[in-house]
Amino acid sequence: MARVKVDLPDAFLLTVKIPVRITDLNYGAHLGNDALLSILHEARVQFLQHIGIPEFEPETQLGLIMADVAIEYKGEGFHGDVLHIQLAATDLNKYGFDVVYWVKAQDDREIARAKTGMLCFDYNTRKLRSLPTGVITGLPEHK
Repeated sequence: MARVKVDLPDAFLLTVKIPVRITDLNYGAHLGNDALLSILHEARVQFLQHIGIPEFEPETQLGLIMADVAIEYKGEGFHGDVLHIQLAATDLNKYGFDVVYWVKAQDDREIARAKTGMLCFDYNTRKLRSLPTGVITGLPEHK
């Protein structure tokens, strides 16, 4: 069976720290896959704010929509861990880009690697749109 493989870029733009909450644990007493996806969402919002790109613009009804996600689990996270999530933008194209995440615990244990494909979406027409020029020119891309 083929496995998901998330390639890491050479450089990351931002590191955010997010603690693992008791409610993030599953029946195995470690970080649940659903909770990790929610944590990645929080990290992505902080990343987009950091680079000045809104995830949703109420005036224009333009925003970003997640087209796909891939998570490669590398280790367990536990209550009390503080996840250090490094983020980068890669594969910039006309309609969007990928956000790559490298998730480690505070003691440098690798927890996961992930990628989300983000596309520009017009919530008025419910269709994809080209990324605005300002987003393209302002998006630092690291491969």
